[in-house]
Amino acid sequence: IYWEMGEDDWENSDFVPLVPTSAITGEGVQDILMLLCQIAQRKLWRQLMWCANLQATVLEVKAIDGLGMTVDVLVVNGYLREGDKAVFCTLDGPIVAEMRGLLTPPPSREMRVKSEYIHHKEIKGALGVKVIGNGLEKVMAGTPVMVVGPGDEVEDIKAEVMSDLTNLQQKLSTDKKGVMVQASTLGALEALLQFLREETKPPIPVSAIGIGTINKRDVTKISIMNEKGCPEYATILAFDVPVPNAVREHAEDVNVRIMTADIIYHLFDQFTRFMENLAEKRREDAAAIAVFPSICKILPQHVFNMKDPIIMGVEVVEGILKVGTPLCVPSLDGLHIGIVTSIEQNGREQDTARKGISVAIKIVNESNPNITYGRQFDASHSLYSTLNRASIDALKMNFKDKLENEDWRLVVKLKKVFGII
Repeated sequence: IYWEMGEDDWENSDFVPLVPTSAITGEGVQDILMLLCQIAQRKLWRQLMWCANLQATVLEVKAIDGLGMTVDVLVVNGYLREGDKAVFCTLDGPIVAEMRGLLTPPPSREMRVKSEYIHHKEIKGALGVKVIGNGLEKVMAGTPVMVVGPGDEVEDIKAEVMSDLTNLQQKLSTDKKGVMVQASTLGALEALLQFLREETKPPIPVSAIGIGTINKRDVTKISIMNEKGCPEYATILAFDVPVPNAVREHAEDVNVRIMTADIIYHLFDQFTRFMENLAEKRREDAAAIAVFPSICKILPQHVFNMKDPIIMGVEVVEGILKVGTPLCVPSLDGLHIGIVTSIEQNGREQDTARKGISVAIKIVNESNPNITYGRQFDASHSLYSTLNRASIDALKMNFKDKLENEDWRLVVKLKKVFGII
């Protein structure tokens, strides 16, 4: 109501409505409802006026014993009549169904409470009604309902009913790779998509959408991401929708993850944790292949052991020196010096050393243990990380955020040194 009225109306008002409430005892809830009704009727009466043009929305689709599949519809304005042809929205396109029955619960009873329904020939808004018809299984909650009148074009009505979903699907056309999003209603789906694509950093790509209960076909559809080389996107983010046990078992068989939550933020947190764990595992797997770029200057006054293993002091001139980095001397036809097995600074071991830091390193060369400092190479030679195409690709795929711009510039420089295309 505050949003509908605008700040000016409240500023010109003699009072600001404030109702104390208790979430524990429920006190004050009735007062809020009364205040909402009073202010709405006094300030928003034009928007609340009834009109004959039909305005109806699907609330829920469910099966009722003895009635089959039914659709709960909220009629805000206009009329619904038994026997009318109604147009509903589904993911497979619009459907036209005859309304065989219009049911409401007894007065002062909710539609969710089991009781004998009252049959109606005509319903006038505003009222909730249960619609009986054929082929309503795939109708989506949150979508509009329209009735085909005597002079109406059916195709125009179909296009109008599908307009919201069509606009939503057009927004997804750019994402060829991404997760599948399933929600209980069209409004919930729109909110979840906006959150995933605009409010999350980095955005989570979405390749498919669905409304209602997840079925095996949805699982099979998103499992294609495994074949496309993106197993992390073989995931269904289910917001406020049930997942049958048979569907969960099928998802496990085809390596698809189903994450469920009743709060959008919890769903995002689940997927973010999964992606972080996956990235960490990939880094561990790629650690043996990826080589960080570095150029080191030998400190001749700090050479402690000249041969097998070579222990010496070096200064990292450029890049990042890590344990496990293979070192070579490009000026000596790429002479392989060995692999860094440990790094020590001020008596403490560490895994990395960045530009400008002096450290002591131990180099082991199992293939040629006779490599000796002062014979094959000396302090006049700089030590370079040995890069190749596979190590650079591993860096790009798994350690892109670990390298700064100057480190990537060094990678480009070393590509020329080693003749990597």
